[in-house]
Amino acid sequence: MLDRLVGLTMLIAASTVFLYYSIWTLFMPFVDEDHPLHTLFPPRVWAIRIPVILILLFSTVVGSFVSVVMIRSNRRKALKAKAQKSQ
Repeated sequence: MLDRLVGLTMLIAASTVFLYYSIWTLFMPFVDEDHPLHTLFPPRVWAIRIPVILILLFSTVVGSFVSVVMIRSNRRKALKAKAQKSQ
């Protein structure tokens, strides 16, 4: 039951973010600058900055994880090889 609730919450959050970003980037350039709707959105330059920052952050985290796993794997292989040589 909890996994369905978490899944539904994640689906609603992802849909909300997608809808907000789509309106911001695709619809708002055609709305006049003095319209009150512009108060709900940050400046358009952030429509590019935010995804770039998220991509850089995500790739840094993934790259760090992969490198830590590779380093640990190589250490284990080296210890096994050392143990086999000493026997």
